[in-house]
Amino acid sequence: MTDKTSHDGDVDFIRALAELLRANDLTELQVKRDYGENDSLNVRVSRQTQVAAQVTVPQSAPAPAPVAAAADAGAATAAPSADPASLPGAVTSPMVGTVYLQGEPGAPAFASVGQQVKEGETLLIIEAMKTMNQIPAPRSGTVKRILVEDGAPVEFGAPLMIIE
Repeated sequence: MTDKTSHDGDVDFIRALAELLRANDLTELQVKRDYGENDSLNVRVSRQTQVAAQVTVPQSAPAPAPVAAAADAGAATAAPSADPASLPGAVTSPMVGTVYLQGEPGAPAFASVGQQVKEGETLLIIEAMKTMNQIPAPRSGTVKRILVEDGAPVEFGAPLMIIE
């Protein structure tokens, strides 16, 4: 295999990773590709999120200041419920991947709203790099909310469920 062929394949591989990043609305993806002994490719593809753009938009519009102030006051009271990851019972994703609420299609869900769960009991599965990772309950309690849909992509730290 020549260096040019290897290089062309690597470029196509990196383009495919960038497309995967965009298609699944992820912010970062890291892959190691081994070709053989002492020959590998480490790739980290990332992009900026739109959070910064959303923060700057209200600041650039000075005309509706009284309305914005009223909206900010309403947002301050709604902030705890607006960000489920900040709630004390939030279970967050330990990795980037795809969420599955049941072990296989047609099987009952691991957990449902109102269900009592015990610490260590499987709540859902996150598939990452074709590996199924069981996500256990960090504490015993009642499932109050399920914040993700079956088959949805999630990022590291994304809220998955609320257990109280």
